[in-house]
Amino acid sequence: MASGFGYTGGRSRCFAHWQEFAKCYAQADSPVECKLAAEDYIECLHHAKEIARAKVVQAQFLKKAQQEGKDGRKAAEVMADGVIVGVGLISRKKAEEAEKDSGGKH
Repeated sequence: MASGFGYTGGRSRCFAHWQEFAKCYAQADSPVECKLAAEDYIECLHHAKEIARAKVVQAQFLKKAQQEGKDGRKAAEVMADGVIVGVGLISRKKAEEAEKDSGGKH
């Protein structure tokens, strides 16, 4: 990050956040004034809050799936069909499309 260049040679994904933080820090009387800009930059680098939120969403999804499934097999099918991707996207479309394409045959 020190150079400001990313892997592909252009600006890194967090360079804009770094510029905002550096601008704030240069103009601030106290470093505490730039706490929000620093948090934004750190989040951009490490995605800690995003990962924590995705884990919460995944846990809620699994809990809901277990509550909806009255027997173990139904709960397992629901969990297998719904996959948490990224920050909480649930993709069941692929499984449904594959089932429709096969005509429901096993």
